[in-house]
Amino acid sequence: MSMVGFWFGAGAITVAVLALNVLALLRARAEDTDSAHDREMRVYRDQLEEIERDLARGVIGENEAARLRTEVSRRLLDADTARARARGRGPAPRTMRMAGLVLVLAVLPLTLLTYWQVGAPGYADLPLAQRLEQAAELRAARPDQAALEARMAERRPAAQDDADRAEHAALVAQLRSALQDRPQDLQGHQLLAHNEAMLGNFREAADAQTRVIEIRGAQAGADDHAVLAEYLILAAGGAVSPEAEAVLEQVLRRDPQNGVALYYTGLLFAQTGREDRTFAVWRRLHDMSPGDAPWMDELRASLPELAEIAGVRYQLPPRPPARAAMAEQGPGPTREDIEAAEDLSEEERTEMVEGMVARLMNRLATEGGAPEDWARLIAALGVLGDTERAEAIWEEAQVVFGAEPEALAPVRAAAENAGLLR
Repeated sequence: MSMVGFWFGAGAITVAVLALNVLALLRARAEDTDSAHDREMRVYRDQLEEIERDLARGVIGENEAARLRTEVSRRLLDADTARARARGRGPAPRTMRMAGLVLVLAVLPLTLLTYWQVGAPGYADLPLAQRLEQAAELRAARPDQAALEARMAERRPAAQDDADRAEHAALVAQLRSALQDRPQDLQGHQLLAHNEAMLGNFREAADAQTRVIEIRGAQAGADDHAVLAEYLILAAGGAVSPEAEAVLEQVLRRDPQNGVALYYTGLLFAQTGREDRTFAVWRRLHDMSPGDAPWMDELRASLPELAEIAGVRYQLPPRPPARAAMAEQGPGPTREDIEAAEDLSEEERTEMVEGMVARLMNRLATEGGAPEDWARLIAALGVLGDTERAEAIWEEAQVVFGAEPEALAPVRAAAENAGLLR
């Protein structure tokens, strides 16, 4: 569709809608309010049926379906209440009708200005199911690790002559040669992987790190695999290949709180059209990380925009304290801390509790904690009114302490006090 055709069509439709509204306002005939509300309620009932169909088709998950059911049901009840209140009312007063007329006449320029700024003339509508399908196709069609590395090799600029670099490269070459006769030298391969990465030889660094994991065998931990994933991604120029994704999955199976794996998993979703999932992963990573984490600047710069894309109301919290400050300030909020916060102003209380929440969340993510710590975290999130994060913590606590009902009891009590259990 041409720009002229688009604007002609959009203008004609808008003028027609405005004309109908003007006529309706000028005629000011009383409408059957019961009929109008009945139509509105039918729309909401249809929406509830559509939610069930989407859930059955797998378009949305159970959690999203529950949230949508709650929202639509609330609107249905509001419409029913409005119908009851509106019975017996007649047409609006003349002054209100004239105010409505002025408002309608102001809609056209405002609509055109808004669409000029954020619209996309010439592009068809893109339903959610289609966007998810396209994202899945994009993810499946990613180049593999070898193809990405080949592409990077073509783009890599020639290394500049540098005496220090040349000396470093010569030492690394000697180490590489020596390790050919010492295939089980764990420390040597660790040193080789680190120095290959320092030289920018990420493919060689990944090979050396793979050997480290092989030598360690069952003793290889999540951090060992996270280092390998990072080298693979750097070798691919920052793209997360299927091979790197498989390594990230291994990391998160071993350690669901691994910061490196969470960062690159969020990056993977961003690269494959699922910025909504990037927001969910990076929000969690932000909340559990110290303020001096290497990814913190990027997360804080990206989260507000990602929230808009995901359709989530989100206010970026204060930057968490640095790791050293977290250690100095203690494990997290006590009941006395939370009660003391209630005497502060709203802004001071939010800042205080957010800082304590960040410290406790970081400690639970890195070191674990007793059930009482989980309970304090849920209570603090309840003070902040952050039910979404509180529910996530409660669900995770059920996994951690599910086999120990006595240990789970204080966490359950905190969840009940926070209004999570009904």
